[in-house]
Amino acid sequence: MQAFPYQTPLDIVTRSLLTSSVASRFYARWLHADPARERMVNGLAGLSITPDIFARLLQNETAAGMPLPRAMRRLRNLVVCTLIERDLGGQADLHEVLTAISGFADFAVATLLDALHAEMCAAHGTPVGRDSGEPQQMIVLGMGKLGGYELNVSSDIDLIFVYPEDGETRLDDASQRQLSNHEFFIRLGKKLIGALSEIAEDGYVFRVDMALRPNGNSGPLAASFGMVEEYLLVQGREWERYAWVKARAMTGREQDIAALEQIFKPFVYRRYLDYGAIEAMRNMHGQIRAEVKRQEARHPGRANNVKLGRGGIREIEFLAQVFQLIRGGRDPDLRDRSTRVTLDTLADKNLLTRAEVDELQQAYVFLRNLEHRLQYLDDAQTHSIPSNPDDQLTVAKMMGYADAESLLAELDRQRAKVAAQFDAMFADKAGEQPDAQADAVAQVQAVLADPENAEAIEAHLAGLGFTDPAGAARRVLGLSQSPRLQSLPEISRARLAALVASALPIVAENDGDRNATLGRLLDFLEAIARRASYLALLTEFPQTLDRLVRMMGASDWTAKYLTRHPILLDELLDLRHLDMAPDWPAFAQEVQRRLDDAEGDTEQQMNILRDLHHAQLFRLLAQDLEGKLTVEKLADHLSALADILVDATVRAAWKTIATRHREVPRFAVIAYGKLGGKELGYASDLDVIFLYDDDDQEAPALYAKLAQRFITWMTSHTPAGILFDIDIALRPDGASGLLVSRVSAFEKYQLNSAWVWEHQALTRARFCAGDAEIGTRFEAIREAVLRQQRDPVKLREEVLAMRRRMHEAHPNRSGLFDLKHDAGGMIDIEFIVQFLVLRESARHPQLTADIGNIALLRLFGQLGLVDGALGEQVANAYRRFRRLQHQIRLQGSDRARVEAASVAEDGERVRRLWAEVFGLAED
Repeated sequence: MQAFPYQTPLDIVTRSLLTSSVASRFYARWLHADPARERMVNGLAGLSITPDIFARLLQNETAAGMPLPRAMRRLRNLVVCTLIERDLGGQADLHEVLTAISGFADFAVATLLDALHAEMCAAHGTPVGRDSGEPQQMIVLGMGKLGGYELNVSSDIDLIFVYPEDGETRLDDASQRQLSNHEFFIRLGKKLIGALSEIAEDGYVFRVDMALRPNGNSGPLAASFGMVEEYLLVQGREWERYAWVKARAMTGREQDIAALEQIFKPFVYRRYLDYGAIEAMRNMHGQIRAEVKRQEARHPGRANNVKLGRGGIREIEFLAQVFQLIRGGRDPDLRDRSTRVTLDTLADKNLLTRAEVDELQQAYVFLRNLEHRLQYLDDAQTHSIPSNPDDQLTVAKMMGYADAESLLAELDRQRAKVAAQFDAMFADKAGEQPDAQADAVAQVQAVLADPENAEAIEAHLAGLGFTDPAGAARRVLGLSQSPRLQSLPEISRARLAALVASALPIVAENDGDRNATLGRLLDFLEAIARRASYLALLTEFPQTLDRLVRMMGASDWTAKYLTRHPILLDELLDLRHLDMAPDWPAFAQEVQRRLDDAEGDTEQQMNILRDLHHAQLFRLLAQDLEGKLTVEKLADHLSALADILVDATVRAAWKTIATRHREVPRFAVIAYGKLGGKELGYASDLDVIFLYDDDDQEAPALYAKLAQRFITWMTSHTPAGILFDIDIALRPDGASGLLVSRVSAFEKYQLNSAWVWEHQALTRARFCAGDAEIGTRFEAIREAVLRQQRDPVKLREEVLAMRRRMHEAHPNRSGLFDLKHDAGGMIDIEFIVQFLVLRESARHPQLTADIGNIALLRLFGQLGLVDGALGEQVANAYRRFRRLQHQIRLQGSDRARVEAASVAEDGERVRRLWAEVFGLAED
């Protein structure tokens, strides 16, 4: 229930040039009212004020016969005055001040509530839940700065009162008067407010504000969980999401608090990336600023508000919380209630730069210290620089400045930094359009509203340089007639029209087929049109639209991938992060951490794996389209990505097997095919087999279950799509074989029963994930199998027979050259490599190394197994074929076919090597 505020190296103490009794009128009045108080403050001022001393101090007061409410008021004054003394004397930093006053608020609320609850139970019995039959306790939610453990010394406290269930009190004797739980907790709440805020001879404990409760001041003082849930679901407004980010239970049972959080967290944190929060918070900030300006006009003396004014504390809080509302639903790290913790998390996640966060942290410390000193003057809830010159000078000296002018200059400097960052985030992008752009938006809106306006958009497209403006205009017109578009609310239609208008000049600058690019973009926008958050993202961050259009112009496959996974738009926000080389060890740690956080929720874990996979793949795709990766380097990265996700999936799936007999499975995933050869593409499936080495009698059944769950986790369609398609046809005995094999059984099969084609497949196999000892045993088995002596004539016959079957299974009647299947293509090269590895590894053990086809072709030449120059040429042909295949796949084609003349020389070299290799085997 307690979360202490963040302390950073920026929390330097601010020493006052004045003593506390000179600087603070409140402190002087309180001190002079009782000679013993100076001794009390001096006794405490040498210590850090922490929550564990509050009970002892309160006990001193009540032991002397002081009633609890009055004792609490006297303790509050002592705590505040001690903080004033320590803060102004340079003994306490902001961290201590916030911790102490927030901790005291928690202590006061809990202590007074306990006493009042006991009084109410004595008079009316114990409230009991109608459904559970359990005694009920009131949960007091601290909101705002209290919720974030960042309370001001003279602040009021924002509270909400909730209780788990309706029902009635259970009477213990006839003198008690029964109440409904609702009435019981309303009365209890009123008593608590009175005990906290009633002004008596020693002042008050805290002013209380209940305006944030459901239905505000017109709603009931206390609400059941059911009432809270219905209100948030039906009536909850956008600004209330902002308020509930800070909600923290100060009292109540842990199980009740957990149940309440399950109710309000889905309201606060959306499951998607909610960029609509920017506009909502912009509007809310505008209303706050308008109200501040009205107040300043009516009361000129309040014109310099360090909390709500331009560049003030509220703008820093908004900057932190907008990221929480946007991303908190998908990233639990961003759900901390503390503004300062959240700011540092933003830097850790590269959502803001470290320099930007340090600027905000420094401004926050300065502004909060200044706010406290404004309140130290008279213990008043004020946030404005006083108009009185004498008070201005006093505040300046409390801040360590010799004069007010120096303080105000530093205040302006700090607020300018905050305002600049706030404007960068919250400036209304749609309202900043130049006149020409506004006209273009109006034209697109007109077409979307009325197809008769098509001529105007055609003329606009011609002016932009479209070579087929009529065709492009028809495509825009098709969007206007889409049923999906026609059902949109007006604000989304307007936003979509603005995006189309903004995109048209970018499309016109594209070097490729402009109409094709436009078609891809419009298909994408139509697909996301009902997701206002994605439209908001493209509107709020115009640079993302430019990169989006360029990527769609470069690749049809990319356009379709983004249309299936529009959440990846978020990756376009930070181009530095997008273009950064992957750090696979760090990524593996992040995957494991995210899975651990969601342990017990299989669906969430499956979605986490898919989201992380999509994001990393998209970053590689962006770098690929920019020409920053070779095909080989890209395949290495994609294979490393798959290895990490396979390993993480095995670990997570194993934990879901309740009958598992060990915490770490003796189980391994072996990669074949493209994953085994580290030649994975964007949409490749994974060819794998499963091995285990465990003598437990339940091991075969348990590891079969693990393999089944692994396949389910990989291939199931969730809201985030699938992870990988899995092919297990290469396991021993194929489709009729066991799903998992004992290592010893696999070894026996490979040495005695496997077909030649299975040994061909083994040339590209490797340990992928799981138990490393099994991986080592597999590699030893693989090497032993590949290094067997073989009859070269029989081997040649079987390899050629397999090649004929594959060729017949993929006939090509197109007149084009199939880079993969035709004679002289990639499969011929792979068969040459596999044949030579199987034929020669007994004499040349180094050929069993899993170094890839290109390196093996060169090694064959070095060993004199093939003509060295021809081997090098075929290696280069293989690289070119892969690059061409990759480019064709990026354009969305399943078949990698090209004009035969364009690769005639390469194909001829492959056929020459084929004849050389298989001719030698014939002799």
